[in-house]
Amino acid sequence: MLRLIALLLILLPAALAAHDADRHAAPAAALGASAAFDRGGQLWLADVVGGHVRLRRSSDLGRNFGPPMRVNATAEDVDHAGENRPKLAFGPRGEIYVSWTQRRPGKWASFVRFARSLDGGRHFSAPVTVHRDRGEATHSFDALAVDGGGRPVIAWIDARDHLAAMRDKGSYTGLAVYYAWSDDRGASFRPERKAADHSCECCRLALARAPDGGVAALFRAISGSDVRDHAYALLPTDGSAPRPARATFSGWQVAACPEQGPGLAFGVGGVRHAVWYEASQGPALWYGQLDPGNKPKHTLKLGAGGARHPDVASSGQAVWVAWNQVGADGYALMLRSSANGGVTFAAPRTLATSAEAVSTPELLVHDGRAWVAWNTTQGFRLLPAERAP
Repeated sequence: MLRLIALLLILLPAALAAHDADRHAAPAAALGASAAFDRGGQLWLADVVGGHVRLRRSSDLGRNFGPPMRVNATAEDVDHAGENRPKLAFGPRGEIYVSWTQRRPGKWASFVRFARSLDGGRHFSAPVTVHRDRGEATHSFDALAVDGGGRPVIAWIDARDHLAAMRDKGSYTGLAVYYAWSDDRGASFRPERKAADHSCECCRLALARAPDGGVAALFRAISGSDVRDHAYALLPTDGSAPRPARATFSGWQVAACPEQGPGLAFGVGGVRHAVWYEASQGPALWYGQLDPGNKPKHTLKLGAGGARHPDVASSGQAVWVAWNQVGADGYALMLRSSANGGVTFAAPRTLATSAEAVSTPELLVHDGRAWVAWNTTQGFRLLPAERAP
């Protein structure tokens, strides 16, 4: 015992010194980040450093970035997990819209936050909480899109109905999907509306602009006895009610959240290209063309085993899908592409590898060309895919 005490007396000052040095060291950027091209082809990256969401801009496809711009002047407890990173979108008049999830003191509690810039990122509005509900409950996994009328639309996973049912000694499976939108370029948001009951608790939502200008959502839903397939819904901003419909039919029954959200993109003729994870017959990623209420068409297994976190993008008849493949040596960033609207795909190919932690990949399209944004422990990477035929 005396020797143990002596050893602690030797090690404790060094440990305290190291801790003090860590407190004064510059904080590193979180791995969870989002990227997007603006209309002029500039690449923007949103990440989190020391409780601040920040933006950086690149004119050379991510090789170099300009100085960071702080979105929230006052630090917050910003969530930055791979499935719940800050989001970034652009309006038709150069507006920059940013949303994120703020962790709250209560258990699993969080708020969805938003700020905008109307001058190219030089100044940002004070952050606002998007939803009117201020209960210390989950409001999380925000997703951001801009509709054809220039309205920013934000959807998220919400626990208010679940908690209300618990207070009334009732039951409520999973959580719910809520959304809100702004009619004044993000200066204010309309009261939130419920898009669907019984969503999975922590799988990200996918939003995409439909050909008619509306915003559509694809999300993991819960039906029956913990069957966790996906549902599709348009998010109306005209006062009409959302009408969610089942979109995948694997029948995967699991009493837990896999933390694996889907991807959604619209193609020629309004084709709904989707990618998703399920494990009814072993873990696998799938591509398919959604026909809400019916089974998807042209389904294709993309990867199995360690395949996870897919994304999809489309331009003309070109479709790209990307995902992380986890193996004994680390991570591989995988890509498959189609030149005929997703009817058939070329063989998978490896775009990059990493022996250390990586983020969820994002497919970006600009000027008919696809790129994969991949944030890694070694830094951010933007990797080219094929140009649309």
